[in-house]
Order: sequence, then structure tokens, then C-alpha cells
Amino acid sequence: MSHNMLSYSGGVVGLIILILDLIVIFEVLNSSRAMSGKLGWSLLVFFFPVVGLILYFNRAEHNRRYDPII
Repeated sequence: MSHNMLSYSGGVVGLIILILDLIVIFEVLNSSRAMSGKLGWSLLVFFFPVVGLILYFNRAEHNRRYDPII
């Protein structure tokens, strides 16, 4: 029984990564970045989904709609 549950976990994780990638790509395309920046971030996320997500959320300058707590 646990073997069947583990076989579905890759599909769920892949679906979550796909949804996050699409969110990032739409956010990048709707941003005020230069076209080269949009293309660079989109290609990075497209070709390296997990690494691209991590780099985008850690390194990209986001238009923050809130003030950081710290």
C-alpha cells in the first residue's frame, strides 16, 4: 500500500513545481523589467525549474507591496 502512495508523490511534486513555475513566468512577464531581464528569468525558470525558482525568490528584485518586518 505505501508503495502505491510513493509512486504518486512525484506527480504531486511535479505539479506543484509546474504551478510555481507558471506563477513566476507570469510575474516576470508582467513586471517592469527590461526585455532582456524578462527573457533571462523566463529561460532560467523554463530550463531549470527548481533551481530557477530558488534563484528567483532569493535573488530577484520584486515589486514588494508590503514593508518587511525586520
